[in-house]
Amino acid sequence: MKKIERDADRASVRFWRNVHWPQGIATGSGFESSRTLTKWLILGIMVGVVAGLGAVLFLHAIRWVTDFALGQVVGYLPPSPVGEGQPILRHMERPWLLPVVTGLGGLISGIIVFSLAPEAEGHGTDAAIAAIHHKRGLLRARVPPIKLVASAITIGSGGSGGREGPAAQISAGFGSILAQWLKLSVQDRRILVAAGMGAGIGAIFRAPLGGALMAAEILYLHDLEVEALIPGLIASIVGYSVFGAIDGFEPIFGAQPELGFTHPWTLVYFAGLGIVAGLGGLLYARTFYGIGGLFHRLRVPRWVKPAIGGVLVGIMGIWIKGALHTGYGWIQISMSHELLTLPLWIVIALPFAKILATALSISSGGSGGIFGPGMVIGGMFGATYWRLFHGIFPQMSQNPAPYVIIGMMALFGGIAHAPLAVMLMVAEMTGNLSLLAPAMVAVALSTALVGDNTIYVAQLPTRADSPAHRVRFSFPLLSSLFVSDAMRAGPAPPGAAASAGAIVEASQPLDDAMQQMAEAEATTADVVDSGQIVGRLTYRDALTAYKAMLQRGIRRVRALPEQTTILEARLTAGSRLAGKTLRETKLPHDVLVVSILRQGEVLFPRAETVLQPGDIVTLVASPASLPELRQWFDVADALKPVTRGEPSPRP
Repeated sequence: MKKIERDADRASVRFWRNVHWPQGIATGSGFESSRTLTKWLILGIMVGVVAGLGAVLFLHAIRWVTDFALGQVVGYLPPSPVGEGQPILRHMERPWLLPVVTGLGGLISGIIVFSLAPEAEGHGTDAAIAAIHHKRGLLRARVPPIKLVASAITIGSGGSGGREGPAAQISAGFGSILAQWLKLSVQDRRILVAAGMGAGIGAIFRAPLGGALMAAEILYLHDLEVEALIPGLIASIVGYSVFGAIDGFEPIFGAQPELGFTHPWTLVYFAGLGIVAGLGGLLYARTFYGIGGLFHRLRVPRWVKPAIGGVLVGIMGIWIKGALHTGYGWIQISMSHELLTLPLWIVIALPFAKILATALSISSGGSGGIFGPGMVIGGMFGATYWRLFHGIFPQMSQNPAPYVIIGMMALFGGIAHAPLAVMLMVAEMTGNLSLLAPAMVAVALSTALVGDNTIYVAQLPTRADSPAHRVRFSFPLLSSLFVSDAMRAGPAPPGAAASAGAIVEASQPLDDAMQQMAEAEATTADVVDSGQIVGRLTYRDALTAYKAMLQRGIRRVRALPEQTTILEARLTAGSRLAGKTLRETKLPHDVLVVSILRQGEVLFPRAETVLQPGDIVTLVASPASLPELRQWFDVADALKPVTRGEPSPRP
């Protein structure tokens, strides 16, 4: 394995350099260059195809288990969204068997996971995020198929879980395997895993744009993985196309073009929904991990715990059927006036029951996603909000769908710290972009209320906190240097050690090269240009170039140059300069206005800046210009020296 890691960078550079570029097309540098785009086009297509096929396989596995476990054994099928079936409420023929089925589903899932791949427990997205940040993008090859089987059993038997976590882990796992097989660099492997996550989510939700943005947004609390945007977009589009070609392109909740934002006053109502969603998101996260802590302290074998959670979910599901399965069909029902036919206590209880059922099903060690349940919970909070106030608030829509849709966006967009991705994803799932304006209000308030709390504990605050970007953010000015600025030209000296597999390009930014060397555990690297080795780079060379740049660059001065004076004047209402631009003042040529303090704010002026009464003007001038300069200011302006420069210290 170590040898593979050391060979990764060399193999990657050689592989992609052998691509023949059309004459006249400049390859350039950076992740927007032709070479890089072509590389990610090829890799993105490969990951996208697997993401689409994996999503289809996973969806049909869930349907098969559902038809058998719930349909044939319990005599009950959950309602489906219009894009996948019919939102029909059915009677449960043998409710006494439901806890048995959900318990057995949890037991089988637990045995599979904890005997073959314990890291496949839970919702899976956190595992992929942690792999990107802390495990060099490495995921075991056995995890994706085990995750698929275990999640299909958990959800299909009635457990409350989402489809996106397993779908994301399937394609992310393939991205990791593909990168290892092609011996790509560690950074490329991380990007490929992130793109796989986005592709899996975008495919199974038929939301390619939201999925692509999710790949970049979900890794951090307050940042984006910019390099993952283009690969994620390519992979997500391909995954969506493959999935749609097999299973259809209709949005999950159907196209709803009749919905729209029609009255500004309703922004107040959506703001209230944002607050409700933020509180609901906090409750969701704390319940999920709180119950997970209880199961962790439970003194029974780990593989038994999902069965205990399953039994409890089954008992709850006898009275509140919406707590079972994915819950997407209940969202579809809540978007129509059929919501008014449900007992009020059911509508109010549904989001809380779904929170509890998801925690029991997944945080107990079962397998499934938490993204989907989070949107269902948000949608049901929106349905409850509309049901309670639609006959009270004026101008409130008679259609509950806008509140259900924005509730989905606001709750999970806030608690997952992925507001942009979730807004676009839900808009794609409902075929309607016209609600984005009120959605932004609700999501912003929900996100502000959530603060740094998150449903994904593997998220880091920013890229500066990620080991994947340690070199770049520890030495930020390295990005302004290139390898050619620091390398030692020519062949390696006689007797020099080999570069241990690291290879960098002369035109590569120096921070990227040092990160690449660190990931390859190499102290030196061969430098190539146009396919030929032109020199070598060491850490010492890079730091020497960095230090030289700092010495040549801008630095804080200790004193003003000799024969220089700083002056200050406060302009009065009667000043002859007030109301004029700096260009119109025509001050002496050896006088420079460096700043203006206006109402506590420092301005750095331009020629067209207008001077105003009350301004405190700071000037730099030579002593010889002082007599002429005083003629331009009134006595009341109080022109006075601030300090006189001394000779600059000799180096």
